[in-house]
Amino acid sequence: MKYIIAIIKPHKLDDVMKALEDIDVNLMTVSNVLGRGRQMGVTEVYRGAKEVGSLLKKVKLEIAVNEDFVEPTVQAITRGARTGEIGDGKIFVLDLPDVIRIRTSERGGLAIG
Repeated sequence: MKYIIAIIKPHKLDDVMKALEDIDVNLMTVSNVLGRGRQMGVTEVYRGAKEVGSLLKKVKLEIAVNEDFVEPTVQAITRGARTGEIGDGKIFVLDLPDVIRIRTSERGGLAIG
């Protein structure tokens, strides 16, 4: 099992979610976050408004997947999030030792879905 964290541009969320739906990855947590990377305060335009500063608005996706879904999930996120511009984001893949579904007490891969 792996825990995938992706930081993407907010306007690419719908494209990423569609790409994930296409490979049957539907369970995720999505958060609005602030961050900075190599842009270091480069002006970005988001929904017609310019954003300047050291922290830019981003979206964080957190997805737990079984081993067979790791590479397809990474590829789907990359496909949906890529603009070719600086600030497209990052994907982190971490080992996930255990998952417990609270309702049923299922563990491991069964708890992921």
